[in-house]
Amino acid sequence: MKIATIVGARPQFVKSAALSRMVREYSDIQEVIIHTGQHYDKNMSEIFFTELDIPFPKYNLNIGSGSHAEQTGKMMIEIEKILLFEKPDFVLVYGDTNSTIAASLTAAKLLINIVHVEAGLRSFNRNMPEEQNRLLTDHLSNILCCPTQTAINNLANEGLFDGKLQKTIDNIPLRVKNTGDIMFDVILFYQKIAFEKSKILEQLQLLPNSYLLSTIHRPENTKFITKMQSIFDAFQLINQLIILCLHPGTKKYIESYGLEIPKNVRIIEPIGYLDMIQLQNNSKWILTDSGGIQKEAFFLKKPCITLREETEWIETINDDWNWVTGADSHNIISAYNKLQNIDFSNKIQNHYFGDGNAANKILNILANY
Repeated sequence: MKIATIVGARPQFVKSAALSRMVREYSDIQEVIIHTGQHYDKNMSEIFFTELDIPFPKYNLNIGSGSHAEQTGKMMIEIEKILLFEKPDFVLVYGDTNSTIAASLTAAKLLINIVHVEAGLRSFNRNMPEEQNRLLTDHLSNILCCPTQTAINNLANEGLFDGKLQKTIDNIPLRVKNTGDIMFDVILFYQKIAFEKSKILEQLQLLPNSYLLSTIHRPENTKFITKMQSIFDAFQLINQLIILCLHPGTKKYIESYGLEIPKNVRIIEPIGYLDMIQLQNNSKWILTDSGGIQKEAFFLKKPCITLREETEWIETINDDWNWVTGADSHNIISAYNKLQNIDFSNKIQNHYFGDGNAANKILNILANY
């Protein structure tokens, strides 16, 4: 069996680590990794293959940045050439990036089976490019690997299968499976390695629980000076040390707007996954507009303020673990004040995201397809 794994962005490198590691245990499975080059900076790409022990891509398309149409079109042209040559049994895609939809459209035209990992997620905001990508990919895919029951329900509501048949997981049609969340696999495996290998706290001279951690990269925030200013206004009012891991695109917007960084905000360059886990694990709270980091915060039992109007990971909202505020400074400060009055040390979490064995379940599904 040959799998063509197509990735292009930081979160996809991380997710693919769990499945690529498992593939090496099967002598009869061949994986061909194709890197579209959507994320191309060393700190956003190469470092993840190195530290997560992912085989380096057989193909690197070096597409780079561009408009959605330009980037997606270039990817499709190059991906088609590779798929025609490699003739894989499955094309495996992750998440909701332009790399995801480019690979899915190309595979669908070539009648190659598409496997979508993280299928069924919905923010119900079709203005988001990510929402457009995940919707189209789900409807093109032959196998939908869902991280939660909510994701399965979303697919049923869109008519991809008869939701009335879903009495147990075993009765779910072959096309739709609740595999659990592959990011949970990744966190369970790499958390201990991060503790042993990461020196980021020493490098930044940080003590555990002495800072808040933030990331901002979504266009719904970065493309609007008013939203970025509102977020920074809230950060200034929080008046605690905030480590802001700054995405290259966000940095360009901040510089073009001429925004002043609050004095309590410390900017750091993008870092590797092990360092990021270590920073999250030792932070007090997390403020982010990243879908993946919301979920990682939940896995690591760190309260999170989500700087978006909605979240596709609605399970994380339960029991006050995740507060969705948007970019409004009043809402951010209100959530911050409420969080200070909650004791999270003994708070129990429900297991919405599976048992940490998603990668093995996905490979078993492919083997029996």
